[in-house]
Amino acid sequence: MNAELRLRRLALFVVYFVPGLGLASWVVRTPTIRDQLGLSTGQMGLVLSGLSIGSMAGILSSGALVRRFGTRPVIGAGTAIVISGLLTMAIGTEWSAPSVVSGGLFLFGLGMGSADVAVNVEGAEVERSIGRSVLPTVHGCFSLGSLVGSLVGIALTATSFPVDSHLLIVGAVSIPIAWWGMRHVPVGTGQLCERGTSTVNSRRPSPWVAWKDSRLILIGVITLAMALAEGAANDWLPLLMVDGHGFGATAGSLIYAGFAAAMTIGRLGGGYFVDRFGRVVVICASAALGAVGLSVVIFSDNAILAGSFAMLWGLGASLGFPVAISSAGDSAHASAARVSAVSTVGYFAFLVGPPLLGFLGEHNGLRSAMIVVLALLTIAAFLSPAVRPSQERTRREDLAHTVAHVGRKV
Repeated sequence: MNAELRLRRLALFVVYFVPGLGLASWVVRTPTIRDQLGLSTGQMGLVLSGLSIGSMAGILSSGALVRRFGTRPVIGAGTAIVISGLLTMAIGTEWSAPSVVSGGLFLFGLGMGSADVAVNVEGAEVERSIGRSVLPTVHGCFSLGSLVGSLVGIALTATSFPVDSHLLIVGAVSIPIAWWGMRHVPVGTGQLCERGTSTVNSRRPSPWVAWKDSRLILIGVITLAMALAEGAANDWLPLLMVDGHGFGATAGSLIYAGFAAAMTIGRLGGGYFVDRFGRVVVICASAALGAVGLSVVIFSDNAILAGSFAMLWGLGASLGFPVAISSAGDSAHASAARVSAVSTVGYFAFLVGPPLLGFLGEHNGLRSAMIVVLALLTIAAFLSPAVRPSQERTRREDLAHTVAHVGRKV
């Protein structure tokens, strides 16, 4: 790997660290923010829907923007919107204004969603350039940002540090980090990812064409399940531990930090397992581990055991989304459109997740609400063969064709 590719890969790591840091800084303070805003669990779910709606708006627009302008301006603008959303959330918390907080979450989701597709397209191109898995580590840096944000948030929660000041500081720190990363993201990558369409005026495939591939639909279902497994914890794990298992706010945040740590370890080390055992084995094992961990969190009445198995939930959820994105992007045609399509499905989980789980949690408890996530993880395990690399599928199809041809001759 030459120096340019190394810096390009490092830039993705740095840029993806920022939304993870910001999101975790918000999540670990959700019990305090809910109390400060005076909201019920269901009302908090509606506030959280601002993040989901913003994410969907960003993800729906990002694919076209990447195809038109390339990845660099989309990543840059998205990261700037993320930081502005964080600052808006801080103001809304200070004013005890749920609508302003929800608006800040909308901006945060809009920026994160729009940057997400561009980062994944960029990462898929880097993977093809170096011939090794990159996206698990890219997403691992998001989890690393989540871990750092969680640990800082736990310390500040324990000292009753004001939430608004906390979020303002995180926003200010994120600015120089994002600026350095953007210096090393090359121009025009979105065009390069569309093989055979190297100029802006070239005819590009419609993003809807991607969904004619039945395999991509199955990858989309896997993405939805794994994204919801991650998003459910991001949105509700601290409150699930506080309301469902009787932990205090600091302990609930500490358990979320453990979840984030497990996600980080799984993603930073996951590239080796993907290259060694293949995508199918990794997706199947990830979904199974996540299901086991989540089952204990849901059904066990032992609070310590449930808190411990939240780590297994995090480890299982760690690789599903990036590996599914890699699978969507390994096509020689319309890579950006395919990545955009699958990412859209993943963010659909973030859109329906908070209000749905909040509604179910309001009526049946958050532990019971998580059964929806458990069912989807089980489905994802059975659909794992869909992520088999295209070259491997082609070899299998060629072998089957040869065997059938020989059989006819015999």
